Amino acid sequence: MGIEWTANLSTGVEWQDRHHKELFKRINRLLDAMNLGQGKEEVASLFDFLDEYIAYHFEAEEQAMGKHGYEAALAHIAEHTRFIDEIAELSKEFKKGPTTGLVIKVQRQVVDWLLNHICGPDKKLGQYLVNVTGGRTSPVGPR
Repeated sequence: MGIEWTANLSTGVEWQDRHHKELFKRINRLLDAMNLGQGKEEVASLFDFLDEYIAYHFEAEEQAMGKHGYEAALAHIAEHTRFIDEIAELSKEFKKGPTTGLVIKVQRQVVDWLLNHICGPDKKLGQYLVNVTGGRTSPVGPR
């Protein structure tokens, strides 16, 4: 059972939604692996992906906030920082020895954070960017 991208998750910003869809794809890969009893192996791959992609995605959002004078930028950036710290802690725990319980914990924390962050702060940011740019926000990055 995966997590499904639906229209109500869209922020209205093409590049931001594209990034979020890629995150969903990777989380679903973990969920599929867990169903096959291969979650421990996939969590390692997820951590590698998150190290790179989350930094890339957060940087894109933070650049857009700065470029367009988003007033809630500090709070939004604080959420990014908190998530990075949570992932670092989970990764450290994983390196001590992967367990099924940890795999489930990673899955829950990442899915919960992603859905809550997209439905809250990211939707607000997306609405702001669409309003400020008239819906013509510049795509960020090649992905």
